[in-house]
Parts: sequence; structure tokens; C-alpha cells
Amino acid sequence: MSGSFKNIITHYINVLFLRGLSIKTLTLLGFSLVLLPLIIALLYSSSQVNHLAQQGSQAIFNVAELVETNRQLSASANKMQRFAGQYIVLQESGLLTFYQENKSDFTELLTNKAAQYQQAELNRLSTQIISHIKAIDKLLSEKANQQQTLSDIEQKFKSISQDMQQIELLSDQLINQQVEYMQSSADKVTTTIWQSLAIIPFSVLLAVIFALLILRPLRQLSSKIKRLEQGHFEDKISFKGTKEIKEIADALELMRSRLHSLELQKSSFIRHISHELKTPLAAIREGTELLYDNSVGSLNAEQQEVTNIIKLSVSRLQQLIEDLLDFNIVLDSTSLQDAQQVNFTNLLTQCLKLRQLDIQSKQLKISTECQALTLKTNSKQLSVILDNLLSNAIKYSPINGEITITAQAQQQQVVISITDQGPGIEPELQQKVFEAFYHGPTPEQSPIKSSGLGLTIVKELLMRLDGDINIANLSPPEHGLTIQLALPVNP
Repeated sequence: MSGSFKNIITHYINVLFLRGLSIKTLTLLGFSLVLLPLIIALLYSSSQVNHLAQQGSQAIFNVAELVETNRQLSASANKMQRFAGQYIVLQESGLLTFYQENKSDFTELLTNKAAQYQQAELNRLSTQIISHIKAIDKLLSEKANQQQTLSDIEQKFKSISQDMQQIELLSDQLINQQVEYMQSSADKVTTTIWQSLAIIPFSVLLAVIFALLILRPLRQLSSKIKRLEQGHFEDKISFKGTKEIKEIADALELMRSRLHSLELQKSSFIRHISHELKTPLAAIREGTELLYDNSVGSLNAEQQEVTNIIKLSVSRLQQLIEDLLDFNIVLDSTSLQDAQQVNFTNLLTQCLKLRQLDIQSKQLKISTECQALTLKTNSKQLSVILDNLLSNAIKYSPINGEITITAQAQQQQVVISITDQGPGIEPELQQKVFEAFYHGPTPEQSPIKSSGLGLTIVKELLMRLDGDINIANLSPPEHGLTIQLALPVNP
């Protein structure tokens, strides 16, 4: 089922029936509509199977009854013939009585059978047999030649036997008709069951529709919440759906507007206070440099030491202000959400140029193994990420060390690795380094303590770019550290 078809079905059902219903009502309605056709199909199929079972039982009873009637007719006919023959020879009245009793049973069975099955041929044969019996009765009542009478009676019973064979053939046909009727009924029930099973795809379709009606707005809400988590506070949140979804959407919209307002206030505050601090700080730094370089007169050792402390403190304060400005980039989502096609190699080259003096001061070797990659992202945010990671790699690398940077495409992602030869990070601290203002061990070559915001900024910006970061020590740990980034090519 295509996405556009799902959307069309969902839209029209919302418009026609279900707009404004609660999730509870919608769930119960969907369950009922899905279950009702299945129940109807089950009941109908059960009634058909039950009807077939009854027909089968009746057919078996009819066949058994027919076979038993044929057996009784054959037995009665044989007894009639035996008693009639014996009466002709012995002329005993008791034998004639036995003959009459069996004749009565035979005639009754034959008449009932003809009346039950209502077949012209069976009626004709029954009438013909009864006429033979009447002729036998007449022969038994006459005082004719014994031998001739016995011969005539045997001839009549032979005719009755032939007619009985015809009746047995008709019975076989009736049995075959019953079997064919049963087979036909079974085929009809099978067809009915298959037709009932055709309701299942319809029920599944209904289930899919109602699942879409329930899950689609929840997924949209989840997407909106994820965008709020990533700092996208500009897009208004509004939904048309069930009452619960509307209530959640309204609450999220209120939260979004408040978060947006707070974010703007924070960004404005940090931006203004940072710039206000940089102006006097620049004057303090220039004055301290003049004092430290003895440009305004010679200083004694104690004055030189105090000046050096002021110089280092001013440098740390400047770094803190710069980190705050970078952190403001994370908070300010109003100007950094536009994605564009970024050439990674060019962006990396720019970041390395900005850190060229730091690289030269430690005589580091930079090795790059980067594919020609273009990814759709925010260039300023990615630049801040790379700059912070390069700064850490340079800071913790030994003099004359090597930093290796690789970038390659892997399954719709760009994987970037930065490996240095620093001391690494203890495994239990690898997640703590992303916490704001967390301070790891300061490298021996760096007299200025870090602000503890660098990796926090990296983590936050990567979350906004739908990226991920992993830290891994080389083996053994003192041989270096690898930080690996994963960014989507087309988010």
C-alpha cells in the first residue's frame, strides 16, 4: 500500500466519520468493525457445516434404511416361495398361514418403499410384483394339478425375483444419487467457506486503516517532539485528529512557544554579555601584554610573575567567552537551521588554517585521508564541531605528534574519524566528558585550563544534525584516542 493511498484513505475516513472521536472510541470502533465480519463469516460457515452434517446423517440413514428394506424384501420373498411350494405339496393350512403372513409383510414393505421414493419405475415394478402375488394367491386357492400349479408358482416367483433385481438396481441408483448429493453439498460448503475467507483481507484492510488512524498522528507527534529535542522551536504544532491528540498537540505548542521565548532570551543574553565582556577584556589583555613585555618599563621578578598570572587569567577568560559564544550557537536555533550542500574537504581545510599556529607551535603532523564528499548540513554548526575536536586533538597531542583525519561514506552516512597520540580517556569518563563544564585532566603543555564546554557543544550540535559521536582509546590507551562522528548525507 503506497504512502499516497494511505493518506487518501486516512483523510476521507477522518472527514466522513471519525473526526473528533477519542482514541478509546476509535479503538473500540475499529476492533468492532474488524471483528464483526469475521464473526458473521464464522457463524455462516458453522451453519453451513452443521447443515451438511445433518444432510450427511440423513443420507446415511436413508442408505441404511434402503439396504435393510431390500434385505427384508428379499428374505420375505424367499419365505413366501418356500411356504407356497410346501403348501402345494403338503396341503397343510399352517403353511398357508405362514405364506399369508410373509406376503402381508412383503406387500407392506414394498408399498411403503414405493410411496417413500415416488419413482415411476419403482411404482410400476411394485404394481407388477403385487399382480404376480395375486396370481400366486389364485393358484394356491385352485384345486388344479399339483405339478402344474407348482410349476406356475415357481414361474411367478421367478418373475418376482427379476422384478426385485430391477428394484435393487433402482436402489443402487438412489444410493448413488445420495452420494452425489452429499458430494455436491460438500462442494457448496467448501465454496462457502472460501467465500467467507475472502472477508479476511477486508478485515485486514480495516485493521490497517484504523491502525493508520491511530498511529499516524502519534508518529507525527513523535516527529514534532524529536524536532523540539533538537532545538527546532520555530514550527508551530497543530493537529487534526482525536481529542487526545489535539490536547497533546496543544500542550506541545504551548511548551514550544515558551521554549522558543526562553531560548531567544538566553541567546540574546549570552550574546550581549559576551560582547560586553570582550571589549574591556581586550584592553586588559593589551595592557597586560605591554607590562609583560617591559614596553612601559622594566619589572622586577615579583612584578613579572604577577603580570604572567594576569596574562594567563586573561587568556583563560577570553577562551571562556569564546566558548560561551560557541555555546550560544547551540542555543540559537533561529539562524542555524538552514541546511546546504557542504564540501567536507574545503570545510576541513578552513578549520585547519584557523588552527595553523597551534599546529606549528607543537610541530604536529596532520594526515588526512578524506574522500571527495558532499553532505547536506549546516556548515557553521559542522565547522564549530570540527574546530572543537581539532582543538582537543592539538591540545592533548605530544610535541612532534601526529593527528590523522579520515572521512568516508558508509550506507548513507559520512563517517569522520580524528585520531591523536594523546593519553586517551579512561572508559568510565568517556561519557562524562560530554557534560557541561566537566573538566578532564589538563595536558602538561597547556597552562590554560579548559572551559568544559567544548565536547558539550559538539554533542548538542551533532544531536541537531541527526549525527552521533563515539570515543575509543587505541590499544594500548597511551598510544592515542579516536573520536568518530557519523552524519547523514541527506538528513
